Amino acid sequence: MEFIPIYAGILGIFIAVGLFILVLTKDSGSGKIEDISNKIHLGAMTFIKREYSILFMFVAIVAILIFFSNLGPNTMFAFLLGAFCSALAGFFGMYTATKANSRTTQAAHINGLSDALNISFFGGAIMGMSVAALGVLGLGILYIFFGEDPSTAHIIHGFGMGASSVALFSRVGGGIFTKSADVGADLVGKVEAGIPEDDPRNPGVIADNVGDNVGDVTGMGSDIFESYCGAIIATIAIASSLGSDYPTEEMMFIPLMLASVGLLCSFAGIVFVKIVSNSFTDPSSSLRFGTLSSALAFIVASYFLVKSFSLEIGIWYSIIAGALGGMIIGLVTEYFTAGKPVSEIAKSAETGSATVLIKGLSVGMVSVVVPILTIVIIIFVSNAFTGLYGVGIAAVGMLATVGMTMAIDAYGPIADNAGGIAEMADLGEETRKITDNLDEVGNTTAAIGKGFAIGAAALAALAIITAYIAEVSSHHGSNLDLSLNNPYVLIGLFIGGVFPYFIAALTMTAVGDAAFEMIKEIRRQFKEIPGLLEGKAEPDTVKCVDIATSAALKKMILPGASAVALPIIVGFSLGPETLGGVLGGALLSCVMLALTMANAGGAWDNAKKYIEKGNFGGKGSEAHKAAVVGDTVGDPFKDTSGPSMNILINVMAIVSLVIAPLL
Repeated sequence: MEFIPIYAGILGIFIAVGLFILVLTKDSGSGKIEDISNKIHLGAMTFIKREYSILFMFVAIVAILIFFSNLGPNTMFAFLLGAFCSALAGFFGMYTATKANSRTTQAAHINGLSDALNISFFGGAIMGMSVAALGVLGLGILYIFFGEDPSTAHIIHGFGMGASSVALFSRVGGGIFTKSADVGADLVGKVEAGIPEDDPRNPGVIADNVGDNVGDVTGMGSDIFESYCGAIIATIAIASSLGSDYPTEEMMFIPLMLASVGLLCSFAGIVFVKIVSNSFTDPSSSLRFGTLSSALAFIVASYFLVKSFSLEIGIWYSIIAGALGGMIIGLVTEYFTAGKPVSEIAKSAETGSATVLIKGLSVGMVSVVVPILTIVIIIFVSNAFTGLYGVGIAAVGMLATVGMTMAIDAYGPIADNAGGIAEMADLGEETRKITDNLDEVGNTTAAIGKGFAIGAAALAALAIITAYIAEVSSHHGSNLDLSLNNPYVLIGLFIGGVFPYFIAALTMTAVGDAAFEMIKEIRRQFKEIPGLLEGKAEPDTVKCVDIATSAALKKMILPGASAVALPIIVGFSLGPETLGGVLGGALLSCVMLALTMANAGGAWDNAKKYIEKGNFGGKGSEAHKAAVVGDTVGDPFKDTSGPSMNILINVMAIVSLVIAPLL
């Protein structure tokens, strides 16, 4: 039975490869479609190669430090395996996305909505299945060698640290790239030059489309991957510390079995989307049906799995709490980024950009309440039935169908790219109408995906922190004192609480600085290239891609290195109790900042699109100009700084868990 996760992982990889081959069989178009798609693909590949070369050096240095520490070569191997699986999932997903975009455009132009939806969704499903399969396979291999013995289970923690390290750099670097390009292209193109979005005359448009892939495919994929693996690792760690009064072996192994079952349920959901795609005129209905069907199938299957292991039924209740909690957080995010608050922000644009910013920030702040209360309920319910082990199981339950969740999230940037290609290739109003429909749904699924990722990261981080406390306590021989009357804990709470604000400031500043360079370059080209604005000359898109790439790679180093270094510095200088306080303070700040930023940014974005549909004056109106300002401010909120918070807390938690035996 212990080989089932490995078999499931291998099956998932075969499914991902099969979907990739299926996508490649579709017509990729010719002429302008092919040319534009090739530019996007080349830009994305250039970025990821340069990013991974820096990542390789960082991973190599950390691996050497682990090897010569008391953690030893086995933990180093686990660390390298985690980094490799995370990087491979990101690379494969992005490579596929940049191949699926032109095929989606061609399908929309020739065959219509249903075929275009299937291609773009299958492109996203490749990323989803890659994340799930590589996570289960990597952890399954490590479990065979180290996980069955509680005394060596801590070696698996290195896998999570490797995945988290790659995720942080991918998310921060991709976020800086995509938003510097987006902000630069929007401010100079739409606001100053008065040309449409995705206009081929704009030198920043290709970089903007590249950014959709490196930020929302590779970045989001690595984000979800590290939460997914972190939840499984933390649950195994908690189970290993429970002692002989519990069925330790079964409780350690069931997280991997749940992930394996979730992978199969995700594939079933992907198949359901294909089956019902012709039955719904609205693409969102097909995607929602697939998501709900995979989640319900997982809940039913997990019941029989828990019973087959002869475990307490309370474990199943914890699984339900996590799965339903993830759905609630997603629905709340959808409301605040696509519901009534969006039209209210759009209406506020009639009185200028200041009121747009005020209203958007208030929406972002109030959107925190229900997700936080949902997390509280998940913790309460799961703890009531199965103790702190239940918190880890709830996190696994929320993330088990990650293949489906990631599929609908990665679908978004593919659809967005398809719309951009249709506009630049001048394929006509009918084609653009189809791609706009897909893109609109993609914006909503991307916002839901961000909300889900934040909730999942919070639960996963909480589970890892619980595992850290158990690990340190087992080495101390007594419980770790994390009471509020301990001054060292209070010191840690304040350090941890302020650190996410420091990282958010770094990433916001990075986007602003990079966008400044992008704006100067786009202005220069409009001014110095004769006939560019008249459409008689070609822009230098390569230069803009290079500016965004260089800025992203330079600016991602400090936030990434800081997140890894802080737990090590605090742990070895101020002790494990202070580090526990740091993790608690950082968890609260990260979750609340992430929700505020992601939802405010998503609401600003959709408010602009709501006006562009003809409301409150439509495109070119004063309200539209005000909404563009809100959208521009929201871009780094929702795609750079906000998502970085998810990974920040997980990186800090998993690094703390890895070094726990050394404290």
